[in-house]
Amino acid sequence: MDAASMETTLRNSTDVLFLMLGAVMVFAMHAGFAFLEVGTVRKKSQVNALVKILTDWSVSTIVYFLVGFPIAYGISFLKPAGEILSGNQGYDLVHFFFLLCFAACIPAIISGGIAERAKFWPQVTAGAIFAALTYPLFESLVWGKNSSLLQNLIKSVGGAEFHDYAGSVVVHSIGGWLALPAVLVLGPRAGRYLRGRSHPIPISSIPFLALGSWILAIGWFGFNVMSAGHLDKISGLVAVNSLLAMIGGVLAALVAGKNDPGFLHNGALAGLIAICAGSDIMHPLAAFATGAIASVIFVYGFHIEQEKLRIDDVLGVWPLHGIIGSWGGIAAGIFGLKELGGMGGVTFTSQLLGVLCAIVFALANGFLVYGVLSKTVGIRLTEEEEFAGADLTIHSIGAYPEEHVR
Repeated sequence: MDAASMETTLRNSTDVLFLMLGAVMVFAMHAGFAFLEVGTVRKKSQVNALVKILTDWSVSTIVYFLVGFPIAYGISFLKPAGEILSGNQGYDLVHFFFLLCFAACIPAIISGGIAERAKFWPQVTAGAIFAALTYPLFESLVWGKNSSLLQNLIKSVGGAEFHDYAGSVVVHSIGGWLALPAVLVLGPRAGRYLRGRSHPIPISSIPFLALGSWILAIGWFGFNVMSAGHLDKISGLVAVNSLLAMIGGVLAALVAGKNDPGFLHNGALAGLIAICAGSDIMHPLAAFATGAIASVIFVYGFHIEQEKLRIDDVLGVWPLHGIIGSWGGIAAGIFGLKELGGMGGVTFTSQLLGVLCAIVFALANGFLVYGVLSKTVGIRLTEEEEFAGADLTIHSIGAYPEEHVR
């Protein structure tokens, strides 16, 4: 092997390792989704939360491998292993693994909104549809093989392409706005709203909720930083912007949420969700402001959703992922401008157009899928099943089996 070939092989190998480490970090975030939900639901639904996240991950892996990734990027793995590996040390495979972790966030996000009263298999089916078709179609229009279709249109109107470096909109906004139809079609949990009055349902575990938030926050640096895709494109700006956005979210939630631990730990996530889109182009102080604003949006948005609109979104995934993901896309068009210390190359108009496209796309798909499932197989547990709890009803075991031993 000559020197040029050795250099190419080494570069490909380091890129494979780089993206593989990122994939593992984002994979670990799904444990964060699980424990965030475990801590927020009641004890009688904790097993269901754990099983849903792992099952959705597994199903998403298969459908994204066979259908979703080819739709998004035009790369199929239905060929001999030698051909898949040839030329780039299997980079396409780890690229699939990394982006699968993004795709699998969609059913994981929705899971938190519909917790405690949704049937198991209809939701697994919905998640499979989203990971195989809905998410990859939008992914292809922003990052993938069909990006010129949407990006050229947005550029012709707004003067720049839609910028979403690590998925504030492509992943989080899509997931949150897909969840909203699911929550609306399901309706609130039994006893949540009675005779015109709100009756908040206590969560089961602050420590589990906090653990979920911490796991997600740590993995997020793989989510954002490794979105560079190649080692030579890694950016310290992305890392520090992610950190400061998270801290902005925490401190703003501390004040706006009046020291409530639920808001505090979700505030960290709000900041991280909002910074994904513009983490590569903002000044660190702008990232801090982006995260702080996102956290305030969540604190007040969650209250409006739950108490004013009477939407029983258990983990608040619509404001947290849907609205704040949308804010992240718009924030990139504000704080990414050179006039505000950013790198430039974005416009407010283009960012707003991209966000609106995502919202319309997600709502249309969400109402279609959950509407069809609701009218055919049904998506909600019966009153008796919900009262007994998803754990015993669906899995025939509770989170603490020894409590049932007499």
